[in-house]
Amino acid sequence: MAPPHKVVAIQILLVGLFLTTTVVAATWCVARSDAGDQALQTSLDYACGAGADCAPIQPSGLCYLPNTVQAHASYAFNSYFQRKGMAPGSCDFAGTAYIAKTDPSYGSCAYPSSPRTLLGFDSPTSLPPRLSFFVSHRWIALLMIISQRLGKAR
Repeated sequence: MAPPHKVVAIQILLVGLFLTTTVVAATWCVARSDAGDQALQTSLDYACGAGADCAPIQPSGLCYLPNTVQAHASYAFNSYFQRKGMAPGSCDFAGTAYIAKTDPSYGSCAYPSSPRTLLGFDSPTSLPPRLSFFVSHRWIALLMIISQRLGKAR
């Protein structure tokens, strides 16, 4: 049987792996269907002026159609929400938006999303390969060092 300190180190390693790789479902910020066009337009203008990527809802963009304030606001609201790191309050827009758990993407119009792990890191699957390796494996390296030090302490 393994010495108790090694069993504890292995348990810590397994918990670390679980917490860094378990992905919490993605969310999107979309326009409320009961919001008025004028309120949506005001919030849409704010989102596009405050950092949302509104190029896809321009006439030559992949999300221009349907050409409605509702559809354009949903895309802009979500872009703003994602760019703000899904921060609390970044999906309100004066009450014209809400957080959805269903992907609103359609046809060639893909709404960005940022699923998170339980510890708040970007999902390894949404990161560039080298950074994904770092996020997934930095806890393994740390826990291995702890395990080695525990072994030397005995």
